[in-house]
Amino acid sequence: MQEMPIFKSKTMQESGVKKRLWKSLKQIQTSERNLYGLNSEAVLYSSINAPPSFKPPKKYSDMSGLIASYCCPQSKIFYHNSEEYKIVKKMPSDIVKGYLTLRGATSLV
Repeated sequence: MQEMPIFKSKTMQESGVKKRLWKSLKQIQTSERNLYGLNSEAVLYSSINAPPSFKPPKKYSDMSGLIASYCCPQSKIFYHNSEEYKIVKKMPSDIVKGYLTLRGATSLV
């Protein structure tokens, strides 16, 4: 008589235990709030801070929004390619200041 592999055996049945369901962030926060209350010393999921990134932040072109590889030395405007640089060189100072304030950089012009 041939032996049947264990995974094909008729005696092996499902245990009936439900698979573990994933909780959403809102469910985790609600359950922690109910469990710990307003205890400020408890370490909760929402109180854990991430460490600072080791990667430098990406710089985007102030004009097109593409990833900027270059920065204008006079105006400090980020640009993507030589076509944008030609436009940046011809820009009046008030528009340059506007781009820098949109980015949150200090205006050096």
